[in-house]
Amino acid sequence: MLTVLSRKWMTACLAGVLGAGLLAGCSDNSSASGDKSIGDQVQHQIIGIDPGAGIMKQAAQSLKDYELADWTLMEGSGAAMAVALDKAYKDKKPIIVTGWTPHWMFAKYELKYLEDPKGSFGQDEEIRTVVRKGLKDTHPSAHAMLDRFEWTPEDMAVVMSAIVDGKKPEEAAADWVKNNTAKVDEWTKDLAKEDGKKLKLAYVAWDSEIASTYVVRQVLDERLGIKAEMLQVEAGPMWAGVADGSADAMVAAWLPTTHQDYLDKYKDKLEDLGVNLKGTKLGLVVPEYMEISSIEDLK
Repeated sequence: MLTVLSRKWMTACLAGVLGAGLLAGCSDNSSASGDKSIGDQVQHQIIGIDPGAGIMKQAAQSLKDYELADWTLMEGSGAAMAVALDKAYKDKKPIIVTGWTPHWMFAKYELKYLEDPKGSFGQDEEIRTVVRKGLKDTHPSAHAMLDRFEWTPEDMAVVMSAIVDGKKPEEAAADWVKNNTAKVDEWTKDLAKEDGKKLKLAYVAWDSEIASTYVVRQVLDERLGIKAEMLQVEAGPMWAGVADGSADAMVAAWLPTTHQDYLDKYKDKLEDLGVNLKGTKLGLVVPEYMEISSIEDLK
C-alpha cells in the first residue's frame, strides 16, 4: 500500500533522532552497490517536499502508475530534501528525490532525471505571471512591467546560486539587476514612475520563486518607485490571495501541471499575463553515480 510519511519523520531523521537507516541520506550503510536492489539500497523511500506541492501529487501518482506499492513517498520540505541529498551525495550513497528545474542543486551536483515513459509527471512546464483583477487600473506601470517580465533558467540560476552561497535574496537580486541592465530596460521602457505606491507580491518558498520574486521587487522599487511587500505563503494561499485581492501579483504560477488545480479554481478571478520562464521540468532525480535510468527500474 502506498504510504506518505509526515514532515515530523523527515525532520527527526535529519536531526538524527531516529538514527541510522530511515533515509538513504541518513543511513549508516557503507556501500551503495553490491547485490542489493535499488529499492533495498534506499529502503524503498523517495524523499519529497511540502505535502501541498503539485510535484508530490505527481510523485504519488508515479508510484501507482509504475506499480510501486512497496515504496514510500516522504513528505518534508524543499530544505529538508536538499539536506538529505547533500548528505547522501557527499557520502556517495544512493538517494531518490523529487526534483525540478530550474533548481540550484543541478549546478552543485551531478544529477539526472529518471526517465518517465508513462508520463506520470506530465509535460515540461512553464512559469507564468498572474495578477489580481484591476491591477492595470490601479498600478498601470507595475502591470506593464509584470506583463513584460521574462527571463531564462540561466538568469534564475545566477540568483539562486548566489543565495545558496550565502547572499541575502535582496542582495543577489540587486546584483543581478545591476549586471543585466539591458534586459531590465526592456521590462521598464517608457513606463512612468509610480512613486509612493505599494504592491504585494505573493510567492512560495522555493529557491526558484524566491529568486524571481526578489528580482521583480528590486525592479519595481529601483525603476518604478513602487514599494513591494513580500508575502511568503504556501501554494494554495498564494493563489487564493491574488484571487481575492489580498495580494496583487505572483510570478510563481507553475503550469500546466503543478498549479493546474488552483488555476481551475480561481481562473475567473485572476488575470494571466503569460509566461515569464520556459524550460522547467519535474520528476524523480538521482545522482549520476547511481546505475539507474528509469522509474521502471524501481520495480
